[in-house]
Amino acid sequence: MPDLSKILEQFGVDPEIYEPHPFGSGLIHHTYVVNMGEEPAYILQRVNHHVFYKPHDIAHNIRVIGRYLDHTHPEYLFTTPLSSKLGEDYVMDGEDHYRLFPFVKNTHTINVCDKPEQAWEAARQFGKFTAVCKDLPIDMLRFTIPGFHDLEHRFKQFEASLGNGNDVRIKETTDIARNLLGHRGIVDRYRLFISSPAFHTRVTHHDTKISNVLFNDQGQGVCVIDLDTVMPGLFISDVGDMIRTYVSPANEEEANLDKVVVRKDFLDAIISGYSEEMGDLLSEEERGAFIYAGDFMIYMQALRFYTDHLNNDVYYGAKYEGHNLIRAKNQIKLLEALIAID
Repeated sequence: MPDLSKILEQFGVDPEIYEPHPFGSGLIHHTYVVNMGEEPAYILQRVNHHVFYKPHDIAHNIRVIGRYLDHTHPEYLFTTPLSSKLGEDYVMDGEDHYRLFPFVKNTHTINVCDKPEQAWEAARQFGKFTAVCKDLPIDMLRFTIPGFHDLEHRFKQFEASLGNGNDVRIKETTDIARNLLGHRGIVDRYRLFISSPAFHTRVTHHDTKISNVLFNDQGQGVCVIDLDTVMPGLFISDVGDMIRTYVSPANEEEANLDKVVVRKDFLDAIISGYSEEMGDLLSEEERGAFIYAGDFMIYMQALRFYTDHLNNDVYYGAKYEGHNLIRAKNQIKLLEALIAID
């Protein structure tokens, strides 16, 4: 662990009193809980500037939303970073950007969604976040990762990999390529959505895994966290990511595809929880696209995993030979299970 004492000092936190420890299971940033004795007081994060190469755009979006919510919904719990002694959003250490958040007391996160009630609570919190931001002018926000959930872009990357990727891997997996090409109608429908006035661009979280919700000790959702990917988007991004990561008891790493199934009660809980906050704000066409949201996100992730396999694992990396191929097969199985119940 790096020496964080100078970082804490720049935030006005005495490193003789407060002690940081590695925290959480996030894959992108390095996160630390800063304790005073045994009590957590702060969360310190080192932002991954290779993924978020414009971290000041993240700070801009959080500031804009924070000011808006202070004015319109002061009761809403919105976790904003603390300023340094110089009034900055970040403290620099070489190329690394560090930020500090107050620890929200009497809350916790969970890494695996294993109850429909958890899915409902999380979906309600993500819906509530978008709902309370409904009147924020969307052009005030910046795109922290341009093209992040652009399915047409991901499909073009997939097509390019079929021509320029690893020849051996391409020949060994023609069945996977054929399967993914057979679902290209999901891309066609996406094109219709992004051009339709019935599908509204809103303040969207874009990373709705269950660990990005704080829960209280009674199991109720309190608020959403990890706001780096908050930017303009369609509701299918948030709902789709929840469906992709909540409905199966097996995650995307599972090689035994018999374990990859859709739990209908979890799916229903996501739709119900999100609709609890967003129902009246959604158009009729949007309300008819909940299952498509899952198709959209699962298919996009299958494309990305398979594309990376053909490109020699340059984006996600691989812990073993064929790792991204297993991930792609896993997501294809989940996609087909979801399509089967639609």
